[in-house]
Amino acid sequence: MPQLFPPSANKLTRYGTAVAILGFGALLWGLALYNKSDAVTGVGYTPKQPVPFNHVQHVNQVGMDCRYCHTGVEKASFANIPPTETCMTCHSQVKIDSPKLELVRNSYQDGTRLKWERVNQVADYVYFNHSIHTNKGIGCTSCHGRVDQMPEIQKAKSFQMSMCLECHRNPERYVRPKEQVFNPAWQPPANQLEVGAQLVKDYHIKKGQLENCAVCHR
Repeated sequence: MPQLFPPSANKLTRYGTAVAILGFGALLWGLALYNKSDAVTGVGYTPKQPVPFNHVQHVNQVGMDCRYCHTGVEKASFANIPPTETCMTCHSQVKIDSPKLELVRNSYQDGTRLKWERVNQVADYVYFNHSIHTNKGIGCTSCHGRVDQMPEIQKAKSFQMSMCLECHRNPERYVRPKEQVFNPAWQPPANQLEVGAQLVKDYHIKKGQLENCAVCHR
């Protein structure tokens, strides 16, 4: 009976197997990169809001503190969206005839809530508490980016598990003095690791427990 496959078939099989393995590895690597890309994470997402609220103007020019609008961040698990009454505290006297604020005025008069588009959100199966982070020296910009430089609010970080773990595994890289938590312009000092390590102790941050699954998945 004649030989079905020539001797060269052995080489082709080996080469084919090697190519298949490399190709599969490249596919996995490509999928991993894609999973971290802006297309998946939504980084840069800038939804159109009902009213063009400019954080640059309000934070840098007017000097408003984050807590003036987001009053719950120090006490609650969530950062509240301010009610129209908060806007009208100023805008009943400032730019009272601006056409850009017509929806705000209408909302205040008839009690209809403005439908703001949410930008930053963790997955439904993740527990996140704003007050724990702000009271332990984690600044707003660590998760939300330089909001004070955003004419239109946009998503600055991925909010993927890897982002959270980076901080939970190395809190000394991110923790800052509590009085700087709401300062968007704060920058870590050259000796941040040394300062941060001391703050981790001072704020009783239990570094060894931060990677426990139950911390975020309850």
